[in-house]
Amino acid sequence: MMMEFVIGIAVLVMAFLFYSLKIMREYERGVIFFLGRYQTVMGPGLIIVIPGLQQMVKIDMRTVVMDVPTQDVISRDNVSVKVNAVLYFRVIHPDKAVIQVEDFQQATSQLAQTTLRSVLGGHELDEMLAGRDKLNRDIQEILDIQTDAWGIKVSNVELKHVDLDESMIRAIARQAEAERERRAKIIHADGELQASGKLLQAAEIMSAQPQALQLRYLQTMSDIASEDKTHTIVFPLPMDLITPLLGLLDKQAAKN
Repeated sequence: MMMEFVIGIAVLVMAFLFYSLKIMREYERGVIFFLGRYQTVMGPGLIIVIPGLQQMVKIDMRTVVMDVPTQDVISRDNVSVKVNAVLYFRVIHPDKAVIQVEDFQQATSQLAQTTLRSVLGGHELDEMLAGRDKLNRDIQEILDIQTDAWGIKVSNVELKHVDLDESMIRAIARQAEAERERRAKIIHADGELQASGKLLQAAEIMSAQPQALQLRYLQTMSDIASEDKTHTIVFPLPMDLITPLLGLLDKQAAKN
């Protein structure tokens, strides 16, 4: 009888140890309840949970990468777009994540969807396409504040895709093409304005120096002759070049 009693006690001790000893990994924590009331947070390592008196809820402390489903958003300038994002968060207070919310992952996902629609709906389409960094920060700050009561830290939010329908894509392409044409015309007009200013300066200099005008005329004639050698070129002879010759002829005729 004594031997059977000892064996029974040993079996009970082994069963107690089997059900009460828990091993928690480095990234795990155990939220302990004693008779239904919150007691403490334990782990990592080897912990003891008394069966029947204590209950444990295991929480993973690693960063969770969550895809936010595609949301239909109407921008402030009344453009309908489809937007999805990715959310990075982790539990920093395991007790709050268990006590304050029923399912912290589901709650964070639903909150991220509503916040995404709310924030993006207050911006125009151009801001969604060009200002993603600012939008990411705005969404992250709002989520981080609202999930703090659940013991959750939202570290980052990234917008993945902003999808437009075909008609809007064509309209944006036409707008970009018109903008490029406008810039090209402005650059061309600026070049014409600068060139006209330089030509005006050159004309003023040449008008003050007739010799310079004559040299420029002769240089132009030389350039024309060198470029086109197969055709006959007829050009007017400036009167200021032949006036002295005409004067000499008149004097010679008067003497005769």
